Amino acid sequence: MITAFVRTVILYVLITAGLRLLGKRQIAQLEPVELVLTMMISDLATVPMQDFGIPLLSGVIPILTLLSLSMLLSQLSLRSLRFRELVCGSPAVLIRNGQVQQAAMAKNRYTLDELLEELRQQGITSVADVKCAVLENSGQLSVLPVTAQTPPTAAQLGLEVTDDMTLPLVLINDGRLLRKHLTARGLDEAWLQKELKKRRLSSPRQVFLLTVDEKGSVFCVEKEAEE
Repeated sequence: MITAFVRTVILYVLITAGLRLLGKRQIAQLEPVELVLTMMISDLATVPMQDFGIPLLSGVIPILTLLSLSMLLSQLSLRSLRFRELVCGSPAVLIRNGQVQQAAMAKNRYTLDELLEELRQQGITSVADVKCAVLENSGQLSVLPVTAQTPPTAAQLGLEVTDDMTLPLVLINDGRLLRKHLTARGLDEAWLQKELKKRRLSSPRQVFLLTVDEKGSVFCVEKEAEE
């Protein structure tokens, strides 16, 4: 039992650290090479976890090899556009100026039903309303509607607006004080205690969420009383 636990923990930590090399992507955003890598690593990891007769290194070495190969391919892709196109492919235009590019759809084995479904999901009901639709390497469809179908911007309406959007930073997360965020905002715990007292709170443990933006505006949510 202990052996199974230790082997599982080792493989889990190894795979988690390795997949971090792929970056923060969702499954649907993975390139074909990355998706294949993920599937192969999952298969390689299950074998030594289920069969104790197989040495742990028999699973670890292939996983490390695949991760190293992935890093090598990533570096080559960064340095060579031709290699990147060979490995990852290139985006395909499926609709141009309201016209369906049938040859591109056939080449990418993309059906008309799939195309219409993607358009509906983005709020477009007619192909004629599409300026350009691009099938990305990840398999997602990027749709640019014609100008008449796009929402007007403040500039187009001639409105004068100020860019007052700021990024809030979390200082307290579920009762836990994030001191490095407090320091990053140029604040200290004395300031925090004043803000808590304004809300009749005595400790960060009583706060579920507290944020402060770049202008100093504070947003606070108290913890609900436990039943």
